[in-house]
Amino acid sequence: MSRESSEADLPGEAPLPGELSEALCAELIAFRRDLHMHPELGNQEFRTTAAIRARLEAAGLKPRVLPSGTGLMCDIGSWDGVHPVLAIRADIDALPIPDVKAGVPYRSTVPDRAHACGHDVHTTTVLGAGLVLAELHRQGRLPAPVRLLFQPAEEVLPGGAADAIVAGVLDGVGRIIAVHCDPRVDAGRIGLRHGAITSACDRLEVSLTGPGGHTARPHLTTDLVTAVARVAADVPALLARRIDARAGLALTWGRIEAGHACNVIPMHAELAGTVRCLDLAAWRDAPDLVHAAIDEVATLHGAKSEINYVRGVPPVVNDPVITELLRDAMAARRGPYAIEDTEQSLGGEDFSWYLEHVPGAMARLGVRTPGSNARLDLHRGDFDADEAAIKVGVELFTAAALLDGNRS
Repeated sequence: MSRESSEADLPGEAPLPGELSEALCAELIAFRRDLHMHPELGNQEFRTTAAIRARLEAAGLKPRVLPSGTGLMCDIGSWDGVHPVLAIRADIDALPIPDVKAGVPYRSTVPDRAHACGHDVHTTTVLGAGLVLAELHRQGRLPAPVRLLFQPAEEVLPGGAADAIVAGVLDGVGRIIAVHCDPRVDAGRIGLRHGAITSACDRLEVSLTGPGGHTARPHLTTDLVTAVARVAADVPALLARRIDARAGLALTWGRIEAGHACNVIPMHAELAGTVRCLDLAAWRDAPDLVHAAIDEVATLHGAKSEINYVRGVPPVVNDPVITELLRDAMAARRGPYAIEDTEQSLGGEDFSWYLEHVPGAMARLGVRTPGSNARLDLHRGDFDADEAAIKVGVELFTAAALLDGNRS
């Protein structure tokens, strides 16, 4: 929907300031492509941090690099120590997978590294919003201060958000907003949801041990291959009967290893996977339930189990008031038809840690080219985004900042 048609849907309302020029849109696309070509893993985002810092400083802002040396925060306007600040957050790290896209000039130049989750888009939208809001501040048209937050290590459990909070990024913050790319939603649109929009995500590693032996005499051994197979198959089924199905707890294995020779029963086997959960209360009970189920199945087959349950992130639970702020912001820029309801994802997001301290909301940013039949997904080496989404994200953030400031 065009800007003109969206304004027609809002009779009597003056358009919000903060239009993006064609020159800025082109610059932001170039910035995103540069990040895409030079992806960096969590807590290693030194080049990315330097690029963001340089552009903010060129705009006359004073960004502060986080104590870890990667990631940064930047205030636009001065916090008066009384009225809470709106924070706009982006994550800046990439994934340890190869970029297998063909035919694009901005393919990753770093082996086995790719921006396959859209963090380069998130970063660029927050940067663009910062540049627009900084100009409005110089003109005296920014009603309240805003904090830009470029967070490292979102993909590293339990997430870089926890370290950023310790570093003081939420000092003075009363509300926080963010977006996440969604390849199921067309560019030009966003998805919103009240309540939980992502799931909890934990990591699980299991080691099984027992006396091995010859495959000719399995009755004299602990048959670890059978034991690990039963743990892999039976534990998820057991959990499904020990927790309310509405909690959406799902244990999914990603790795299983046992043995080296066809006629030797091994003494050691390993499994690794993730535990995801839609419900916050059930997530808090999950470690004890998973431990008990694994021990029960392993013991039944004579194996000893050692479990490493690594806490990840709780669900992102959108505050209804902040969600409606994002809805109003998108409607003001592009009209109500640019907004759709979205479902709760089983993906995890460390944005949830901020919401343990302040209310906030995350929107799904559409990155699918309208009319495209491509079925690209996140965390795949061929993931890409329709770059028209960058302008949409900037429009959303700038409108949210203006509306929120005027309501404060």
